[in-house]
Amino acid sequence: MAAVSEGTRSRSAAILGAARRVVVKIGSALLVDSATGQLRVEWLEGLAADIAALRERGRDVMLVSSGSIALGRRVLSLGDGPLPLEASQAAAAVGQIRLAQAYESVLAPHGITTAQVLLTLEDSENRRRYLNSRRTFETLLELGVVPIVNENDTVATDEIRYGDNDRLAAQVAGMAGADVLVLLSDVDGLHTADPRVDPGARLLEVVEAVTPEIEAMAGGVGSALSRGGMRTKLMAAKVANRAGCAMAIVRGDASRPLTALSEGAPSTWFLAKGDPAAARKRWISGMRPRGRLIVDAGAAAALARGSSLLPAGVTEVEGKFSRGDPVDIVDAEGRVVARGLAGYDVGEARAIMGHRSDRIAELLGHPGRAALVHRDDMAI
Repeated sequence: MAAVSEGTRSRSAAILGAARRVVVKIGSALLVDSATGQLRVEWLEGLAADIAALRERGRDVMLVSSGSIALGRRVLSLGDGPLPLEASQAAAAVGQIRLAQAYESVLAPHGITTAQVLLTLEDSENRRRYLNSRRTFETLLELGVVPIVNENDTVATDEIRYGDNDRLAAQVAGMAGADVLVLLSDVDGLHTADPRVDPGARLLEVVEAVTPEIEAMAGGVGSALSRGGMRTKLMAAKVANRAGCAMAIVRGDASRPLTALSEGAPSTWFLAKGDPAAARKRWISGMRPRGRLIVDAGAAAALARGSSLLPAGVTEVEGKFSRGDPVDIVDAEGRVVARGLAGYDVGEARAIMGHRSDRIAELLGHPGRAALVHRDDMAI
């Protein structure tokens, strides 16, 4: 293991200390004993203590966890080595229950409520499903819950084939507006070469940008239980950094892995440009609008003060758009005052425009969100 530098210690402490929301990705090799196929309960209890400490300091915490297939294959006596797709899906279905129970059992003594969220990459790439997932995460965190996220391996064949929980973790971090993503791994970061074969390999403590030269250093670092490698971690870094989220790769086998990181354990930090809110607004402002919402002077003034767009302030709806599509918000003089992601499709928007939010259920025949465009989904 590389020596701890003062720069690493102060950097890690500063980044974690300033974070409002932290996503932690746990690999199978850390969670499951490779020899027995059993959960490493003592290690998991240490991680739970770290999570509780972050929560006590007012931080939101989310986990993206591998391990369901590794756990399920032992229960089903499927042995070692590659599994056919159907067997992987069966193992995931059996293991997922045990994985959720394990997290609940170690976090409940700290007074922490957990929730299981199963996603596929499509949930973060489809705008409508992205918005639904984002709202669910936000509500869970507001209620003080720690979401435990995993790929829905029972149905997501691409995720089973490529084992891309690193990238999923980065997309979850961006979706949730996290400031920091920590990949707990079986390596202590990115080296200039594979340290297992090159004794001169040097750990990179900071990466300002993932360039082709950085990508060339990735190699194929991985383990028997971990389906990912350094290449997927660099992909995750690019996704996270674009979303304004810093990312760390650190060995996770310490008894208190997040404490070890904050105290300067060897690691690689991939630094983001800007913050999550600014990155999200840049993303929204760069989209091609599918329609326009014409608003009155009162609504335009409210938007300038940072409010969401409520149906009552909308006087006209133009274009063809679905929920989650980008729309321009235009004042009575035709000036674009904002661009945002529509909370309703065009038909629903026309039905509720000009009305108070408390009439949405009556007008649509089902409950709906109060805002036609939420302020978090809007760039002024």
